[in-house]
Amino acid sequence: MNKVSIRITLLYFIFLYLLSNCMGKKTEIAWDKNFPIIGSQSSPRAADLNQDGILDIVMGAGKNEYQYSEKGILALDGKTGDLLWQHEAADQVFGSPTFCDVTGDGVEDVFIGGRSNQLKALDGRTGELIWVYRFKYNEDSILQYARFNFYNSVLVPDQNGDGLPDLLIQNGGNSKVEPYSEKDRYPGVLLLFDIKSGEILAADTTPDGKESYMSPLCYSQPGDPEAYIVFGSGGETIGGNLYLAKLSDLLTGELFNAKIIASGGGHGFIAPPVLADITGDGLLDIVAVSHGSTIFAIDGKNHELIWTQQVENTESSNSMAVGYFTEDKIPDFFTFVSEGQWPNSTGSIQIMLDGSNGRIVYQNTLGCTGFSSPVVYDLNGDGRDEVIISINEFDCHSGYVDQQTTEMENRLVAIDFKTGAIYTIEQLKQFKNIFSTPWIGDIDRDGYLDIVHCQYYHPTPDPIAFFGMRIKRISTHIRALKDPSWGAYMGSGGNGIFLTDQ
Repeated sequence: MNKVSIRITLLYFIFLYLLSNCMGKKTEIAWDKNFPIIGSQSSPRAADLNQDGILDIVMGAGKNEYQYSEKGILALDGKTGDLLWQHEAADQVFGSPTFCDVTGDGVEDVFIGGRSNQLKALDGRTGELIWVYRFKYNEDSILQYARFNFYNSVLVPDQNGDGLPDLLIQNGGNSKVEPYSEKDRYPGVLLLFDIKSGEILAADTTPDGKESYMSPLCYSQPGDPEAYIVFGSGGETIGGNLYLAKLSDLLTGELFNAKIIASGGGHGFIAPPVLADITGDGLLDIVAVSHGSTIFAIDGKNHELIWTQQVENTESSNSMAVGYFTEDKIPDFFTFVSEGQWPNSTGSIQIMLDGSNGRIVYQNTLGCTGFSSPVVYDLNGDGRDEVIISINEFDCHSGYVDQQTTEMENRLVAIDFKTGAIYTIEQLKQFKNIFSTPWIGDIDRDGYLDIVHCQYYHPTPDPIAFFGMRIKRISTHIRALKDPSWGAYMGSGGNGIFLTDQ
């Protein structure tokens, strides 16, 4: 794989005018690991699995769809990139890990899902199986539908009194259904698992009976002991809704009490929403984008619409990143939308919205359609956040599915909204990254920012086929004065919550 393409890796000193403050610290690749044959639609997250004080990297992987792989889940040593352990998978594991120590050994254990009913709990230290979801519910009125894909999970407050949080996750999406067809589309199922044993504590279908691809969120407001859940229905070509419910409604089988807080028209809600206080009242508000690229900001106090924004003639499956991109101290939002109609998207548009009013204050057309989400950090120390995004360059106009060229280049770039400058961190020809969000943080606690990102070998015109992957850790000269508030897919906590006191 190393000999197939000529590597054009350009590690620039991002924001060169800061170099005088870095006194010799260089931006360089700390490690670069190749994995032949496999690829990933997962995004990396980090936890210290070998207890050496350095964060390690965990992500899902696999071969092409419906194929078994010995390397379905990977754990890499954060210091060296060496494989700590791997775990097999019957199909692609596209979820990102949720971490929780359920074995009591002081090491975070791993909970991760993907295609073909895969949901596994793995010992974080060894990668050995703790429990696995097995479908056996053909006669159950609700669980008969929980036989499709598992998306990203989130932790919820302890519901069974065992002293551990529980695991909330969505199952749904029949990948074998043709676009626009209503045949064989089944309701999504929201499930709550005992995180230690894998026992199902509660389950219910989407209130409108529509399919679901959206990872749910769970949160509580200050001073309110009630736990709330946000979940969605619908898909690329099937309409749906965004719902707000009490976690207690799921436990009692009364998810029909959920409130519709946004509707997608002829589109569903696929990308996970984000939670951030944009009204200044100390409560988390909900900001979500439908697949039809309508963005909704919902007040966390009264659940009424604050503002809405529509990006015409585009679609979105991309989650948003949250940061302080404008001059005020109200969180703002950045995401991608795709030109054209799925599955023949013909381009990508990057947009940044002012959180106070939903106005689009930055727009660009970098690269082509992709589903990797951005991460956020104040890279140059000017008090305004920048985004780091992965983009792909190829012949957009021939369509995402029908493009016939192997000429693809992946670029990792940073955008400075204050100046409009775009800085290339790295670029590599004959590689792509369609799905994986980078991870940023201080892996080894040396006071400097690290970037972990994934690239996938691209020798054929098929944009989503897997032929090998590489995972890299870039050690930068950027001072890590605080932990990122949005440093991974669905935020640094993996729960969609933007915390203003980071």
